[in-house]
Amino acid sequence: MPQSAVAPTYRVGVLGASGYSGRELCALVLGHPNLTLAFATANSQRGTTLRVRAGGRVHDVPMVAPEEADLAGVDLVFAALPHGASAEWIGKVIAAGARVVDLSSDLRPGHGGVTHALPAGVPADAPYGMPELFRADMANARVVANPGCYATSILVALAPLAKSGLIAPGATVNISSASGVSGAGASPKLELLFAEITEDFRAYGVGNAHRHLYEMRATLARLGADCDLLFTPHLLPVDRGILSTISVPLSRPLSDALAPYREAYANEPFVELTTGLPALADVQHRNVVRIGAVIPTGLRQDTLLVFSAIDNLVKGAAGQAVQNANIMLGLDEGAGLQA
Repeated sequence: MPQSAVAPTYRVGVLGASGYSGRELCALVLGHPNLTLAFATANSQRGTTLRVRAGGRVHDVPMVAPEEADLAGVDLVFAALPHGASAEWIGKVIAAGARVVDLSSDLRPGHGGVTHALPAGVPADAPYGMPELFRADMANARVVANPGCYATSILVALAPLAKSGLIAPGATVNISSASGVSGAGASPKLELLFAEITEDFRAYGVGNAHRHLYEMRATLARLGADCDLLFTPHLLPVDRGILSTISVPLSRPLSDALAPYREAYANEPFVELTTGLPALADVQHRNVVRIGAVIPTGLRQDTLLVFSAIDNLVKGAAGQAVQNANIMLGLDEGAGLQA
């Protein structure tokens, strides 16, 4: 869609507004210059009001049942529904004529390891919504699969190395990532109570068991990498943010650790390079991936140590979804987002 002097306004809805990503989406839409929030749905919390802060004031958003949402009355829907439950609603949105940004794993590469058939009309090969890598795929898309939070942190950090053949063939890339508790979702769980997580730090999903590995493997293969991933996520006693530490065996030595990133991301507004080390405080409430890299000494194998930080609810979920929606609707890619 060609840009005009005054960008148009689009009506959008949020399916699954009661979760952390859904709430963040509502806030971003309410503060967006070209989007209006037509509906926000919840299942168990239908009939209640969601209070969010956007544009310098507090908004009370009524939450309706998914069945009550006017899918035909919107231009685009953000589906922030649980994995496995999203695909059915995507089919309904497509049938109603609206576009979709899906935040579940249902349409991502590898489908989160689930092989069940998708509903009629739902594409199995929806574009993967990582603009820094696949922006051209999304411009005219009806449906975009929003990446997972861990996958965003890791793939943006590994993509320049994969595309330039810098990852040693057959190597094992070791990834240790630590996430804030909001990444586990809003459903009540004993192990996520404050008294259970405070003053603690622990691994989970060990042994390469995490859902996001499927999209990471598929995407790296698409970018030309021939490597294994050993991924260990950890739970941090903080609200939001992901910090990934990635050890990459190299196919050839590098003299400048950040050189591949300067070349790949020179014109990317939401990728931030640092000669220091990225930290969670650098990225919270911002739609950015902040990357640092170090060439370690004392190793026989040429290796690059890469550090990547994101806000898991913004660039790792809702912010990236809005970034994708902006592209799909022909708006300024950064509209409504804080870099």
